[in-house]
Amino acid sequence: MRFFSDNAAAVSPAVLDAMVAANHVDTAYDGDALSQKLDGVFSDLFGTDCAALWVSTGTAANCLALATMVPPHGGVFCHSEAHINSDEAGAPEFFTHGAKLMPLDGEGAKLTPDTIIAARKAIRADVHRVQPHVLSITNATEYGLVYTPDEVAALSVVCREHGLGLHMDGARFANAIATLGGHPGDVTWRAGVDVLSFGFVKNGGLSAEALIFFRTDLAEIARIRRKRAGHLNSKGRYQAAQILALLEADRWLDNARAANAGAATIAAAAGDRLLYPVQANELFLRLTADEAATLRSNGFDFYDWGEGEVRLVTSWDQPVAEIEALAAAIRALGAP
Repeated sequence: MRFFSDNAAAVSPAVLDAMVAANHVDTAYDGDALSQKLDGVFSDLFGTDCAALWVSTGTAANCLALATMVPPHGGVFCHSEAHINSDEAGAPEFFTHGAKLMPLDGEGAKLTPDTIIAARKAIRADVHRVQPHVLSITNATEYGLVYTPDEVAALSVVCREHGLGLHMDGARFANAIATLGGHPGDVTWRAGVDVLSFGFVKNGGLSAEALIFFRTDLAEIARIRRKRAGHLNSKGRYQAAQILALLEADRWLDNARAANAGAATIAAAAGDRLLYPVQANELFLRLTADEAATLRSNGFDFYDWGEGEVRLVTSWDQPVAEIEALAAAIRALGAP
């Protein structure tokens, strides 16, 4: 019973069906009929004109986005535990040809306007210091917390005042929207986001993520960089087919709601063991080594996350019986 990552979840049957349906001759790269639909479909979804590119991985989505927004001599403000800083093996620096990540701290991997203002003021505006060009935030964050539209808008105001672009890493964007319950435009372009990395692999996709440019002038730069980085797949229609299948009939939202609901069930059992509020599909719990061993002996798999802490992630296809069994097992451990 695996709760270590939603990356390991099954692929949505609708995605597999769509890929089979796409298995015919069409124009190569991104000139096929399905890839050509993406701009319009995402523009309808977000309620504004946008340009959409498929890529194969979340790392590529994040790094291609940043490469269009920051010069090699510039910097990127991000949380110290942001995926781009902690889990992408130097890929942002590689894709941007040397731009510096400038990590900041904040509770639950969230950043605040005051933090950004203080960090910007601490950097002298001279040739000896790397100047920030972009703020990158993650929604939902690496600790499963969700930025609200008002929180993003407040960060955007600071970004505009200091000449910073705003990128959102949305590896679990669907889970954030499922929690917020509002229009996806409210927490993105209406709140000042320039570029969104829209995750699909964790939410029923196979090998496709979407890179959404609300600043459409950046998209052509990204198309060139995607080719140069080796991410322009010859048969891009299969990437587009996955994305379109999950957008159809709001499957992306239904899948995220299912994952979030599983996390909420476990959270109710965890009680005071929770390190952070559960707002998406990740849970961080206090467990002793013996307690963690007890859960593993009962067949549950998860990541250790520091001394006396573990991370659990529920997936869109997690069987209800597994979720309920884990909740019962955690409850049976007693009070922390």
